[in-house]
Amino acid sequence: MQTLTADEYTFLAELAQAYRDAHLPSIKQRSDWNPRLGVDALCFQHYGAEYMVGALITPCELWLVVVPDQSLLTESMTETFTLALPSGAYQLSLERLPGGYQLYKRAILGDLSELESMQEAARLAQQMMTRLMQPAEVPNA
Repeated sequence: MQTLTADEYTFLAELAQAYRDAHLPSIKQRSDWNPRLGVDALCFQHYGAEYMVGALITPCELWLVVVPDQSLLTESMTETFTLALPSGAYQLSLERLPGGYQLYKRAILGDLSELESMQEAARLAQQMMTRLMQPAEVPNA
């Protein structure tokens, strides 16, 4: 598996900041807002030549995220994207953020209010990505 470059890590940090800037005021109004958590893009890996797949942690939700390689975009992104992972197919929705950032996302976990720290959230994101990248178990017949 190809590791991310320093530029890709920088891009993901900027993407997380753009998401935070766009959403934090509304996130703080939600009843399930966890003030111990921030916004961070974690556990990203290349998926094919055109995408990075990973997790976006927010103070309320854990998202599965697909980020297309911006340098390879030749046309506008469609409103939905189906991501085929070893664990199954996932329908994601396009979000356009300030600064020209675009990503596809799908909420995986909707209540993070019991998490005590970003370290705990990062472990949860890592567990989620590990499960999503493994083939789904087939029940015995």
